[in-house]
Amino acid sequence: MASTKILRARQVDTLADGFHADGGNLYLKVKGKARSWVFRYKQAGKVREIGMGATHTRSLADARDKAALMRQAVAEGTDPAHVIRVKPDSTAMTFKDCALAVIEAKRPGWRNVKHAKQWETTLEQFAYPVIGHKLPADVSLADVKAILLPIWATKTETASRVRQRIEAVLDYAAVHDDSDRRNPARWKGVMDKVLPAPTKVYKRIHHPAAPYTDVPRIMSALRDKTFLSAYCLRFTILTAARSGEARGALWAEIDLDAKVWTIPASRMKADKEHRVPLCSEAVEILTTMQQWCQPGNDRIFPGERGGLLSDVAVNKTLRTIADGVTVHGFRSSFRDWGAEQTNIPRAVMEAALAHSNQDKTEAAYMRSDLFERRRELMDAWGRYCAGAGNVVRLVSAA
Repeated sequence: MASTKILRARQVDTLADGFHADGGNLYLKVKGKARSWVFRYKQAGKVREIGMGATHTRSLADARDKAALMRQAVAEGTDPAHVIRVKPDSTAMTFKDCALAVIEAKRPGWRNVKHAKQWETTLEQFAYPVIGHKLPADVSLADVKAILLPIWATKTETASRVRQRIEAVLDYAAVHDDSDRRNPARWKGVMDKVLPAPTKVYKRIHHPAAPYTDVPRIMSALRDKTFLSAYCLRFTILTAARSGEARGALWAEIDLDAKVWTIPASRMKADKEHRVPLCSEAVEILTTMQQWCQPGNDRIFPGERGGLLSDVAVNKTLRTIADGVTVHGFRSSFRDWGAEQTNIPRAVMEAALAHSNQDKTEAAYMRSDLFERRRELMDAWGRYCAGAGNVVRLVSAA
């Protein structure tokens, strides 16, 4: 059946934002400065849309001719998209090409080299088999669902990151193509209509921690061990540091006279310099480690070949004393001890753990790192770890 032609050629360049019908399933889509042709039809009771290109590359007459052929394809039960689908340009960037470009663009801003590897690994495993060969403009909601649905309930955290990375790649491609197409991997308004929120299906698992009441026993057992990983573990516990921060400690960061360990921003999770007051036992460990110094190596706890001491070695040492707990869990032990056995302000405890203040307003006014209060706290923690009394009362500042 012939279509009723509604639009005039002059209107193609003058109509306001919206969808404007020309009849016969052909529509003019106007959004800001972008003007394009859309073919709309019903399949299995659902309205489907196929983009037919911008008005500056396809005239009204050409769009009508193509729409007629597409209507015929629908009537014959074939895919109308084949009418306008052109042979892929061998030089066009595929999704994988764009993903690699995004990784390279972001690489200078990543502090941790693992970020790039994580991007590469997750996209290689989950995204590339489905859409790696496709042009970004051809990636559909069905493609994204095919990637995420099988892992959303079982690998929720990984799946959420895969979605974010697919979204970033498609946004990158759209910006470089100067396109305003909807991103099928976007959460708000798209995937949140398809999948439950990650927090509804995933419960964060905390690092198993030793009860703080068991820490003095663990420390006592560690003092009987005179190998490097045991010294490193004791130092980690006494400073309430993250494992990587302690294992990567350098002599250049230590001021033994002032009893201060200054960790540079480049090695901190929050990307902010952190000063750690050193208790007496921590200083004793460092004094012992001076005797183990390797010429030309600035690491305090060097690995077998002079590199970074592995977390495997430290965890293996811990398992011989307290199986089922983690090194990172001692930060929780420290936090629980501070809350239950001292009346030190919460802000001091959080500063000792180098936690970022999530209250942006409060953080803007908090200029001090509360160092002297933290020294008092860490000295008390050191005495507790040494078994010198189980209850410590610190007098809070007035």
